Amino acid sequence: MTMIVTGGAGFIGSNFIFYQLKTHPEDRIVCVDKLTYAGNLSTLAPIMEHPKFRFVRLDICDREGVYALFEEEKPDIVVNFAAESHVDRSIEDPSVFLQTNVIGTSVLMDACRKYGIVRYHQVSTDEVYGDLPLDRPDLFFTETTPIHTSSPYSSSKAGADLLVQSYCRTFGLPATISRCSNNYGPYHFPEKLIPLMIINCLHDKPLPVYGEGLNVRDWLYVEDHCKAIDLVIRKGRVGEVYNIGGHNEMRNIDIVKLIVHTLGKSEDLITYVTDRKGHDLRYAIDPTKIHDELGWLPETKFADGIQKTIQWYLEHRDWWEPIISGAYMGYYERMYGNR
Repeated sequence: MTMIVTGGAGFIGSNFIFYQLKTHPEDRIVCVDKLTYAGNLSTLAPIMEHPKFRFVRLDICDREGVYALFEEEKPDIVVNFAAESHVDRSIEDPSVFLQTNVIGTSVLMDACRKYGIVRYHQVSTDEVYGDLPLDRPDLFFTETTPIHTSSPYSSSKAGADLLVQSYCRTFGLPATISRCSNNYGPYHFPEKLIPLMIINCLHDKPLPVYGEGLNVRDWLYVEDHCKAIDLVIRKGRVGEVYNIGGHNEMRNIDIVKLIVHTLGKSEDLITYVTDRKGHDLRYAIDPTKIHDELGWLPETKFADGIQKTIQWYLEHRDWWEPIISGAYMGYYERMYGNR
């Protein structure tokens, strides 16, 4: 079959494509990506000549372009990773997030209705649930937890989720949604916590930590996420939401210190900066549903995954060094320079 993967030059999307080509060699993958700042074509360099892979540079908001691609490829499955995804950037300019994350999703689903597909899958986030208190470790997000967003980013993702559910109910679109906890692993864009700390450590630069670094996140190795999505699109029930999480909660400051110690640096590099506006305290996912229905469990322990991730960044400077450009550094200074 033919699968369109949008946002496939980004972090999770590219890892998903690698997993699909390795696990389902009989299928054809068409990667669609606008190649914004976080979309990196060099990530896909190892597979650009793969006989079962095609790359198309296209904005999912471009209705004419999307329809033409569907007409040509006649996809069986569409997996939508394409999204603006950085909370700080959404606070800077919410409109871009609404355009890509909501309007883009609607264009894709309209194309799916027009040309017909077996499954449309929306890759969402646990951030649509808001946050949990730090003093209630017994509480977890389930698929029935009410949506309660904190940022323009999470609001735009929640809006897209609701739109997907409405298309499923009103138009009979065969759709599923997955909401995952924080991912880490190879090809993670350097503005995110783990790669940012690794790279800054390697350059003996300050490590900016929001507030006191006590915010808690549930971390999942990216390939485990890819395996979960694969199960959902092939075996999940139409119209359902599946939470994907690792039961691996870590405070931000503990992750930063772990990276510092692994790389043999000093904790003196840690710099506490003014906290993010509306900063969520704790994310924690209950993945019981996907385990009970589809048999999924995370396979990578954080202690192993973080070491593999650090090693990957040490060995792939040729990937991340070109990303540290003037434009990115300008954004970085705006976010952390005066805090």
